[in-house]
Amino acid sequence: MNLFYKDWMLALHPTAAVFTMLGCLVIVPAYPYTMIFMFACLGPYLSFLYSRETNDNWYSAILPVTKKQIVLSKCLFIASLQLGQLFISVPFVFLRSFLNIPNNPVGIDATIAWYGFGLILFSLFDLIFLPSYYRSGYQAGKAFLLACPAALIVMIFTEASVHLSSFSWLDSSSPQDLVRQLPILLLGLILYPLCMFFAFRISARRFENVDL
Repeated sequence: MNLFYKDWMLALHPTAAVFTMLGCLVIVPAYPYTMIFMFACLGPYLSFLYSRETNDNWYSAILPVTKKQIVLSKCLFIASLQLGQLFISVPFVFLRSFLNIPNNPVGIDATIAWYGFGLILFSLFDLIFLPSYYRSGYQAGKAFLLACPAALIVMIFTEASVHLSSFSWLDSSSPQDLVRQLPILLLGLILYPLCMFFAFRISARRFENVDL
């Protein structure tokens, strides 16, 4: 927990905190809401880039901790940013409903399916980004570029699918359609911790071979 606290106090790029707060964008009447998830991927990337410039990995390595603990702390750090953004969005979804704001004309609305797709996007991004980064311990840009295509595929599918009549239920807030969306949320809830676990295991193994 001390490493996790250190990451939040010393390794957090200021814009990452701002991006986490952008869960509130679900209140905007017309906006591609899956872009919010990309902010939660961009925030960790900028923090890892910031860590490289401040020699955070080297500093952590001279502490009485193992490389495995360093990687675990970073995984928890990323999860806190991504899940924090989702939690921040929840009250704004209810506020949006209270204000009777019409459905998002740009793409998917902030429905149960949207949260599920967000977790799936985070899962794929983290599974690629973290192991790619810890292959060297400093190439954050390369890791981000490798992870982006998977995230973009989920984004494009999510935004485009609701414009097809057969998938219109993904954009609906009616009780029966929300029930139909539950399996997507359940898939995301299963996939996210599973992918983060494998990302941690692979990253920790690779980081052990990195000479700092």
